[in-house]
Amino acid sequence: MGIAACCGGLCLLWAAAAGVFLLPAHAPADTVALPWILGAVLPCYCAGVFAWWHAPAHPVAGRLLLTGTALTAGTAVHYAAALLTARHGWDLAVPEHGLPPLRTALVVLPVQWDILSAGILVVHLLALLPDGRFRFPGERAVLRSLWALLVLPVALPAAGVPARIVEHVVFYYPEAWLPGFGATLLVVRCLRARRAGRREVAVLLPVAAGAAVLFLARAACRLFRSWHDESGVLYLIGSVLGALPYVLVSLSVLYAALRHRLLGVDIGRAAVPRRSVVYGTLWLIISAWYLGTAMTLGLTAGQYCPIGLSVLVAVTATALFQPVRARLNRLAERRVYGERLSSFELLVQFGSALEHAYDLSRLAPQLAAGLQQGLGLHWARVRLGGGHLPVHLGTAGEPQAAPGPHGGGYPLRYGDDVLGVIEYGPKNEGRFTPEDHDVVETLARQAALAVHNVRLAAELSARVREVQRQAGELDASRARIVSAQDSERRRIERRLHDGIQQDLVALVAKVRLARNRLGRGGDADAVLTEVQDDACRVIHDLREVAHGIHPPVLTDQGLVAAVTSRARRMPIPVTVHAEEALERVRFALDIEVSAFYLVSEALTNVLKHAGATHVTIRMTRSEGWLVLEVSDDGVGFATDTTHGTGLTGMRDRIEAVGGDLWITSRAGGGTTIRSRLAARVREECHD
Repeated sequence: MGIAACCGGLCLLWAAAAGVFLLPAHAPADTVALPWILGAVLPCYCAGVFAWWHAPAHPVAGRLLLTGTALTAGTAVHYAAALLTARHGWDLAVPEHGLPPLRTALVVLPVQWDILSAGILVVHLLALLPDGRFRFPGERAVLRSLWALLVLPVALPAAGVPARIVEHVVFYYPEAWLPGFGATLLVVRCLRARRAGRREVAVLLPVAAGAAVLFLARAACRLFRSWHDESGVLYLIGSVLGALPYVLVSLSVLYAALRHRLLGVDIGRAAVPRRSVVYGTLWLIISAWYLGTAMTLGLTAGQYCPIGLSVLVAVTATALFQPVRARLNRLAERRVYGERLSSFELLVQFGSALEHAYDLSRLAPQLAAGLQQGLGLHWARVRLGGGHLPVHLGTAGEPQAAPGPHGGGYPLRYGDDVLGVIEYGPKNEGRFTPEDHDVVETLARQAALAVHNVRLAAELSARVREVQRQAGELDASRARIVSAQDSERRRIERRLHDGIQQDLVALVAKVRLARNRLGRGGDADAVLTEVQDDACRVIHDLREVAHGIHPPVLTDQGLVAAVTSRARRMPIPVTVHAEEALERVRFALDIEVSAFYLVSEALTNVLKHAGATHVTIRMTRSEGWLVLEVSDDGVGFATDTTHGTGLTGMRDRIEAVGGDLWITSRAGGGTTIRSRLAARVREECHD
């Protein structure tokens, strides 16, 4: 079988070289056989070599290879005879009666035997499908008896049969009817298998019946080649159908091998052959059949029709057979490479993956796997995130450190932001096309948009959480402010009730005592003097209470004066640094009150807890903000472990008017309270 394959290849090369380079200069008409080579000989031989290479022991593969080799040998001998006749003037004409001369017999008889052998092999191939083995009684005898046809090229001339009849019996009748006879035998085999319960053979009955009808109809049309002296429309139809059995048998065997493992070998697995070789062989067979059929129609029509009509026939044939060729190529690609997603399907699949775009940890591996499967890549790696988002990595295959010369990468850009990258290696088979890069670029844009949406969702979620936190703090701050106000009212009530009220009661009692002394004519000067001192003390206490509620100096003279007044009443030195311009500015009432009470509360905390010897107060105005800073040289405290009610109250009061508060302190290093409030001006005086 290996020798047969090599001989067939050499014959095919010789026929192609002779038909293209040698014969046109001597016998241009013989180039018409080129479509036969492309439409029948080449597909059958390539399919036979392919099937035998992967299943050398299978009978179907062997018969298909022998059929293709017989066709190539016959074509090579035919071209050799034409070249000898045209170049050297050999007379290879067959005599009307009797055996041909030795020189003629050496050329003519091999061609006749070759044509008969090819037809008999087609019958064996069809009649013994799907396994190529004899299963029923009588099959072996019928098929082997066909080899008796090989005696016809010698027996008929020896019996005195005219040469024209010999030509019909040897060339036309067997080549026309043998494929149909083989398909008919396959129908009989399927019917017998159905009665015997052999389902694996019986399932071929519809295909066998269709092939029998088609091949028998083709045989009837082929006969018109002789009856109409190789001219006319029926001859044209017969020429077109001449290659039909060979190309259909070849494609059917390969299709069954790919789809149903007819030869017992999984041809679609890359471990047996390289997939590119498999697909290349199938593509060659399909393309040769397509080109040969179109050329046959065009060249044959050119012999019997005007040039314009022949061109129209060739163009029409090309257009009609193109969908069939495209469908066969897609089928071959799907069976060899497996299911592949088209560009549109890949984009649609990724679009469905965007439903989970909120979860980048799921989106990244989905995108990598879809990209690797859709484009047939060795590996794909997708990195999503960056900036304010965590990075998520998805891989498919075994990524390399860099894409390499046949890979690539696309950054995921949204505006000026880079939100990730798509990297990929070379394809499993073939090279990248511009369409492949366009698909990856489109996916990169969609992925960038998805990551941008995730970033927006994350920012929105963070802002919602911040708003919720602020709302919670605001609710707690309001509750603390209300509680502080209640506590302050109770404190004032207690001070008025337990202090000033009692002083006033004592003052009333002393006034009554003085009145009684005056009524008895006694001396009331001492009592009145004491009453006067008590009244002055009550007035002072009332002023202190009123100053604690709202200092009059704050209302009358402003924030700087109020802070300075409060600092002077401190028992420890307090230094006030205020910008000169602040003394001429009156801020909004809530700003001044909040700032004053911040300073007052800070000074109170210094006296209670700091043990400081000096306090510094700074007040500045910067970029629309009023900045207050109270620093002491006290003992300090750990800010992460201390959460006093005084500090919380200060923060609540400042944040209630839209300000910020920072507390900086460390043990033994003093404390600094810094606040920033909106400098909303109520009144500003100019010199």
